[in-house]
Amino acid sequence: MNKTVDWSALRKDFPILDQKVHGQPLVYFDNAATSQKPRAVIDALVHYYERDNANVHRGIHELSNRATNNFEAARVRTAKFINAKSSDEIIWTRGTTESINLAAAAWGAQNLKAGDVILLTELEHHSNLVPWQLIAQKTGAKLAFIPVTGDDGVLDLSKLDSLLTSQVKMLSLVHISNSMGTVNPVAEICARAKKLGITTLVDGAQSAGHLPVDVQAIGCDFFAFSGHKICGPTGIGVLYGRTEVLEKMPPYHGGGEMILSVGYHKSEFKHAPHRFEAGTPDISGPIGLHAAMDYLDAIGREKIWQHDQELANYAAEKLSALKDIRIFGPKQNRAGLVSFLLKDVHAHDVVTLADQAGVALRGGHHCTQPLMHKLGVESTARASFYFYNTKDEVDRFVDVVKEIQKFFGS
Repeated sequence: MNKTVDWSALRKDFPILDQKVHGQPLVYFDNAATSQKPRAVIDALVHYYERDNANVHRGIHELSNRATNNFEAARVRTAKFINAKSSDEIIWTRGTTESINLAAAAWGAQNLKAGDVILLTELEHHSNLVPWQLIAQKTGAKLAFIPVTGDDGVLDLSKLDSLLTSQVKMLSLVHISNSMGTVNPVAEICARAKKLGITTLVDGAQSAGHLPVDVQAIGCDFFAFSGHKICGPTGIGVLYGRTEVLEKMPPYHGGGEMILSVGYHKSEFKHAPHRFEAGTPDISGPIGLHAAMDYLDAIGREKIWQHDQELANYAAEKLSALKDIRIFGPKQNRAGLVSFLLKDVHAHDVVTLADQAGVALRGGHHCTQPLMHKLGVESTARASFYFYNTKDEVDRFVDVVKEIQKFFGS
């Protein structure tokens, strides 16, 4: 039975939304930076710390057993969330950034050499750029980029065949751009790379909690995302890696938990994923993430995606009617965000004045400095949406933008 979702009613699950900022009801449009947390996630964290707090795997007592069972149950749940073949393909990290650093350092050190090419896109967040720069400097590999076509932020895939040379060993690309709202056809791109034996990584930070993700259908070797952007806690992230790839990779960190045996001069390491999880992990993070995934799937990510897109298209349409505004991102198939610039008004001024009206936006380069420079700007203002946002909030946001224009005499 396909039930209609009462989006406004879901807002009651988020305690933080029921407040005023500078005397105005909060409108939280900074979801691409981090999402808010429902009561179900908060309760899961409280329950763990009040009832089950203990270290995992190494204990025999009841609290340790309960913590371990919940910790590993979250791994199984995460595999289901992205349709991985096995929970052994799920590695816990601190977030998307560490996930990509792990892949770049552990896979890259073993597989890259001078003359090899790492192919990225011009849309990449710094977390999917800087780690590859670092490993390229160590190995002598070089970076190449799939270009974007302009303010719409769409990849120019007509260049892809010429870029997919025999020198390319890794293709790493963003699923949804955090600064443009571009949705890349990752399954198509990964398939073209796979035919040439190229290893692939998809940055799913902006997609995992907004639309259904199937890593087997995408066909990528790695997929990275963060808990805090999908209603989960901060400090927990996921790196999915295909078993065949992970088993050939050396450890990323050394220490306790990731070993089979240790001598004074040599150690033997566990199989994936534990080989990549040295030391005491963030135990509460996966438990909170489990609750977040259950919460999202109870709503339905297909419905969340439709809702996000409707809000973004509505906001883009409303903003487009204003004078002296530059809007970034695709005209079709826009994800749930809109980046824009007002003529002769710095993005930080837009965000500061919006905050005084209770509207939380993000202003800056959004950790995509090279892309900003290519577009000839230093920064943009960004409104990013999630399922607990409403059209009434968009209307209020657009009214605030109009007031900001009047303030600056536009």
